[in-house]
Amino acid sequence: MDFYLTALLQGLCFSALALGIYISMKIFNIPDITTDGSYTLGGAVTGVMLTQHQSPYIILPAVIIAGGVAGALTGLIHTKLKINALLAGILVMYGLYSVNLTILGRSNLPLINVPSLFSLLDLVTDPNQNTFWILAVFVIVITFLIGYLLKTDFGIAMRATGNSESMIRALGVNTDRMKITGLALANALTALSGYLIVQFQGFADISMGIGIVIVGLGSVIIAETLINWFKITSVWLSLVLVLVGAVVFQLVLAFTLAIGVDANLLKIVTAGFVLLIVGLPRLSLLKAS
Repeated sequence: MDFYLTALLQGLCFSALALGIYISMKIFNIPDITTDGSYTLGGAVTGVMLTQHQSPYIILPAVIIAGGVAGALTGLIHTKLKINALLAGILVMYGLYSVNLTILGRSNLPLINVPSLFSLLDLVTDPNQNTFWILAVFVIVITFLIGYLLKTDFGIAMRATGNSESMIRALGVNTDRMKITGLALANALTALSGYLIVQFQGFADISMGIGIVIVGLGSVIIAETLINWFKITSVWLSLVLVLVGAVVFQLVLAFTLAIGVDANLLKIVTAGFVLLIVGLPRLSLLKAS
């Protein structure tokens, strides 16, 4: 049962990451690999500032700014230097490895007995329930802010940039600025996940972001499958399903461990699960035709 409780809490921690991937890959159609670096960046900044006895409330804006700068840099390389978005993300991610290692000062930074967001706020007496409610509040606030943004004129312009860049450019919208802003927002959310997960697990590690993009992508694919099944067009419901996807993805991994699959095989099981989600709708379409 502990597997599933931990998976639920991790799923909530990864919700911001899933929303970030949703913005970059589904709204802007940009495969942003900066995610691996910005996630670790958020964790590194959080870990170091916590060891320096900084308040989690002060760390939060610092993490958002750091992640936003990383995403904006990818956007600038892509739009101003006309470099492929995938390559731009890889270059920034590669550079962030050195930045993150410099910030941490070592490969692993333990946070044993260091006060965190989950220990400073006592909403209920049970530690797990306390963590759950803090994460739930975080997720609700983030989802509301992103949903509200996407419903504004600026958000509609962002969505239109991903749907039809030439059309929205003809209407006078600066699509380069939209892409830079969108990638900055996506990576700020990704860094926020790093902020949460480091405090949840009690350490920051230089390799914590390796392959993390598959977690966000898997969550978004689950959400997209549900959106297509139920023919959902509402922005709010789409964001909620992305959150559901993040939790479901972690619960599937927990189930995999619970039935006795070797932890060393977890990555390949994860890859297979994502492949299954991607492939099933396409196989169904082939059979129907």
